[in-house]
Amino acid sequence: MGNPQDAALAQRFFKTGPGEYGEGDRFLGVRVPVLRQLAKEYRDVSLEQTTILLQSPFHEIRMLALLIWILQVKRGGGLESIYRAYIDHLPHINNWDLVDCSAEHLVGAYYANRCRAPLMEMAQSRNLWERRIAIIATFYFIRRNQFDDTLRLADQLKHDPEDLMHKAVGWMLREVGKRNMEIEESFLLQHYKILPRTLLRYAIERFPEPVRLAYLHGSR
Repeated sequence: MGNPQDAALAQRFFKTGPGEYGEGDRFLGVRVPVLRQLAKEYRDVSLEQTTILLQSPFHEIRMLALLIWILQVKRGGGLESIYRAYIDHLPHINNWDLVDCSAEHLVGAYYANRCRAPLMEMAQSRNLWERRIAIIATFYFIRRNQFDDTLRLADQLKHDPEDLMHKAVGWMLREVGKRNMEIEESFLLQHYKILPRTLLRYAIERFPEPVRLAYLHGSR
């Protein structure tokens, strides 16, 4: 199912060169819609088998494992054991698309009715992807109009050195604003003058133009 040209494009798009965030990752050139169809076909495979897939050197195979787990969880099966396997194999969840497709469904869902302090601890990790998992996991709560954890993590991560974290935090703040603009603005008014520019731009992307410009010009 792979395509060498698509693989070469993905290698560049996901920054796999020396010193880049995806350094050393390998691609087959299988597109996401194909992977989603495969996940549906193989959604009944065992936890042991999907864990083997997650350890593959190929990006798309790791993605397939995560997509299968998401389908299994949505069908009501094995969230706790899948979450444990996910956490045990965090080194293999090592690019933004792998994090973004899975953290909400496999981490956020796990903490829906549990103490969420481990997410705060994860946000202190030296590993970029673990920090991104922590904030993206809160999308599960945001969809249920629970915003406190997102805001707490946004405050904790607002000075993160990585641009990919600025985008993630800004995205989650924007999602809060879609549901409650007043709550998002309350956070931004406290912090916007010191927020990284990328984070702020993502957070205010859907604001009315005069309001957006006021934030960008520091005059809100």
